[in-house]
Amino acid sequence: MDAVAIASYTRAVDRGIDIANKHAKSRNRTAPKSDNVYLLLLVKLFRFLARRTNSNFNKVVLKRLYMSRINRPPVSLSRLVALTKNASLKTAVVVGTITDDERMEVVPKMSVAALHVSQGARARILNAGGEVLTLDQLALRAPTGSNCVLLRGQRTAREAVKHFGSGPGTPGSSTKPYVRSKGRKFERARGRRASRGYKN
Repeated sequence: MDAVAIASYTRAVDRGIDIANKHAKSRNRTAPKSDNVYLLLLVKLFRFLARRTNSNFNKVVLKRLYMSRINRPPVSLSRLVALTKNASLKTAVVVGTITDDERMEVVPKMSVAALHVSQGARARILNAGGEVLTLDQLALRAPTGSNCVLLRGQRTAREAVKHFGSGPGTPGSSTKPYVRSKGRKFERARGRRASRGYKN
């Protein structure tokens, strides 16, 4: 570098770099949109725990309490059992709903904590000798989340997600079309037959 380049570089370093983020907003939620008083009390509790304990568990639970319902998908009993196969002695924590799965014949003994547990799932867990905790009961038992496993459902399981992506009929696309019915008369031309442009 010559003397002029060095001088201009040092001037730039002295002034700092002008990053235009004056109006940049954080899009992350800092509180739930819901006005449910019980949810707001849980937020108050886990906000305290996240601040006063050095536990990442509490920070994650607090963040999930802020989330919309689409981002808090339900977890079925069968998925819960599969996910806790190697952690059967731990408490399974779901910041969302636990639902029943009628396809599952035998439910093992388990300890779960969730925002909401459906009537059928609650009955089956209790009949198996397990326990169902609320999140505030969990906070009293394990303030740092020790001996707990945090689980969540599949966000992309919604029907609407199948329609997202590149347009249905475009080459290589597996996006589901918004079509009234599936049959001989519906969307069987271009993109579905090689004789009509191309076959996807």
